[in-house]
Amino acid sequence: MIVLDLSRLLSRAGRETPTGIDRVELAYAEHLLASDPSAGFAAANDIGRLAWLPRPLAQEFADRIGSAWRGQASAAGHNRGLRRLAWKIRARLLAGGERGLISHLRASPEPPVYLLVSHHHLEKRRIFERVRSRGRARFVCLVHDLIPIEYPEYAKPGQAEHHLRRIETAAAFADAVIVNSRVTGEALQPHLDRAGRAPPMLVAPFGTELRLRSVDSVSPPDRPYFVYVSTIEARKNHLLLLNLWRRLATELGADAPRLFLIGQRGWETENVVDMLDRCPALRGVVVEQNVLPDTEMVGLLQGARALLLPSFAEGFGFPVIEAFALGVPALCSDIPALRETGGAVPEYLDPLDGPGWRGAILDYAAAASPRREAQLQRLVGWQPARWEDHFAMVRGFVSAAPAISDGCRRD
Repeated sequence: MIVLDLSRLLSRAGRETPTGIDRVELAYAEHLLASDPSAGFAAANDIGRLAWLPRPLAQEFADRIGSAWRGQASAAGHNRGLRRLAWKIRARLLAGGERGLISHLRASPEPPVYLLVSHHHLEKRRIFERVRSRGRARFVCLVHDLIPIEYPEYAKPGQAEHHLRRIETAAAFADAVIVNSRVTGEALQPHLDRAGRAPPMLVAPFGTELRLRSVDSVSPPDRPYFVYVSTIEARKNHLLLLNLWRRLATELGADAPRLFLIGQRGWETENVVDMLDRCPALRGVVVEQNVLPDTEMVGLLQGARALLLPSFAEGFGFPVIEAFALGVPALCSDIPALRETGGAVPEYLDPLDGPGWRGAILDYAAAASPRREAQLQRLVGWQPARWEDHFAMVRGFVSAAPAISDGCRRD
């Protein structure tokens, strides 16, 4: 039996758009609900203990939040309905307590797997220790990145230490680890070595569910535009693009291409926010879309001259595979995670190379762009990653875990 932790998803009730990690936890929930009648669900309650989540409630919550994020439900209805359901679930989690979860784990006819695919509450070592010792479950977690540890200057104050506690928990107690890229696995390995453990590790790239919309449903743009899909935060390097676009707007006027920023405002971004709110040259040229459901994002991205991703650090690169799935080229930072995700298709640029980004953007904005056409030709043979393939890899990995995890030192 696999028991999936849905704590992250429950914490997002009321949010109108998902992050990459949100998408992953939702994909796992929908997959297990659709394909595995024996799968169970759990979440952390309001006093920091894990508790059993009845399958009908998990099903209802996943259906509602998935519909809302994909644009299949109104935002107002989404917020009201999801919040009411989340309150109901939290009350159930408090009433059930950890004893109910342990009872379900121990009743499994085969050694159960407790699966955490977000970083939510991973710093709370004792709850996972109890899952293993009292519930006799194998703990499997998915590590998305170690960016707050490697680049603390891009994180909120204290987040580096917080994330280190999460990674130390994974290193001490995970019976198997899933990572989204070789880059993430290589960053994680020293922490496993320091813990004196060698749990099996699976590199399983994520899939995408975004699909092309019909041409008739996509409005033709009045001028060329580019899209950046990302939370607005320091490591995403929005400042490079805003300074570049201010100059383009000044020099080209109405002929300047547009830039659409899809994503909510995050943290440590005072300079970016100041430019967005107060720079006259950017008005009408740079457009923020803080809340955009998938149906609308697909239409906007599908008409772009290219996806832009000038980030300083990534663990995977969701927007790259989403753009490619829609036949849209990408201009990416030349960093290992994006090279691993994009392969030979994108153009890669140093995230500090302003003139290089300017030259590429102006070239791709042109009606006849040899560089853009060359990338579209490279994109012809690219196949989108499928969630089905990801889950097939994970299933095989988890089923093999009992035999190959015995060599891990038990703490």
